[in-house]
Amino acid sequence: MNRFGYRMFKSAAMIWCVWSSLLTSYELIRMKIPETVYLYEEEAMDVLAGSDTKIAPEKLYLDFAGEVELHEKMIGSYTAVCNLFGMIPLKTMEVSIVSKQELIPGGIPVGVYVQTEGVFVIGTGNIETENKLLESPAKNILKTGDYITSIQGVKIYNKQDLIRNLAQFEGEELVLGIRRNGESIEVAISPVLSENGAQLGIWVRDDTQGVGTLTYLTLDGMFGALGHGISDADSELLMEVSGGKLYDCEIFDITKGKKGMPGKLSGKIIYSASNLYGDVRGNVSGGIYGKGNFHLRENVKNKSIPIALKQEVKEGEAFVLSAVSGELKEYQVKLEKVYNGNNDVNKGMLLTVVDEELLSLTGGIVQGMSGSPIIQDGKLVGAVTHVLVNDPTRGYGIFIENMLDAAE
Repeated sequence: MNRFGYRMFKSAAMIWCVWSSLLTSYELIRMKIPETVYLYEEEAMDVLAGSDTKIAPEKLYLDFAGEVELHEKMIGSYTAVCNLFGMIPLKTMEVSIVSKQELIPGGIPVGVYVQTEGVFVIGTGNIETENKLLESPAKNILKTGDYITSIQGVKIYNKQDLIRNLAQFEGEELVLGIRRNGESIEVAISPVLSENGAQLGIWVRDDTQGVGTLTYLTLDGMFGALGHGISDADSELLMEVSGGKLYDCEIFDITKGKKGMPGKLSGKIIYSASNLYGDVRGNVSGGIYGKGNFHLRENVKNKSIPIALKQEVKEGEAFVLSAVSGELKEYQVKLEKVYNGNNDVNKGMLLTVVDEELLSLTGGIVQGMSGSPIIQDGKLVGAVTHVLVNDPTRGYGIFIENMLDAAE
């Protein structure tokens, strides 16, 4: 390569490096901008330092002086188009103006029982027929995550309905109504006859239960818990539920977390009217939600505190409210990272347990602590959601505004 060619190659390489650097910086800035921003009425708050924002309609405007400030005097939702240097489009986000809100932090253990909306298909398998042959009638017809909602037009609510109606159509080709990825469809399937009668060759589930932690109560008795949805233990898919119940729960054992082996809370749930806390009405990625009764409100003795919006949460000292010891206490944690623009709503904060008492008791964060309120500067900022398997002293949390958004 001659000198001229070398210079051309060097110049092209430099241009490519600069261009790649600019693209990387652009993407990093874009990722930091949240999809949704909540602001308090008649207040200005930082959204993202160093970015210009042009906003319509006219009632929503901004001042730019090193930081982006959004001002609004009317409650509602607006669309903001964020531009870099006032020219390069970055991202469109939703800006919601809200009134200040207070919630009653929970922290107490709860037992959760939910029923699926339809019969949940875990998977398919082989059936030994009357002729001692192995057949799989549901293979390539039903899929993991399907919900069986009817047989021959007859509504199906649970496993008992499925078994009872299946027995009426021995040997016949059936039409099953199923819900797959939110869409209702029909499929044809031919059961096989075994020693136990007509079989479809499927593993199913119609309910589930577990132990978690109450995150909050609203002033009118609505609750949020867990900080994440209830998923099927086998498929790890979020379960679509028709309803459920929230119960009082007594923790009788704690398995401490170790590296590579998360700990857990073992609790006793007594399914009785005297232990009932309320009705579960929703199961979404941001938690479970419902209406609490007098018994729940009587057992949550905390006073209401303000909530913190995402932009108010900062790295540093915070507290987790938990009753793992049998007594409701605040345990010190450190918020290591705050991810305002993270698309995973369950991982808005990275936290580390630094409280010696909690470390001695549980080893850090354990299963069953999901939903434990996180409090910083006297405000409810979110809830614990996950533990890091390789380090039980660390885990993730969800912003309280994301939980409230999911509850709507």
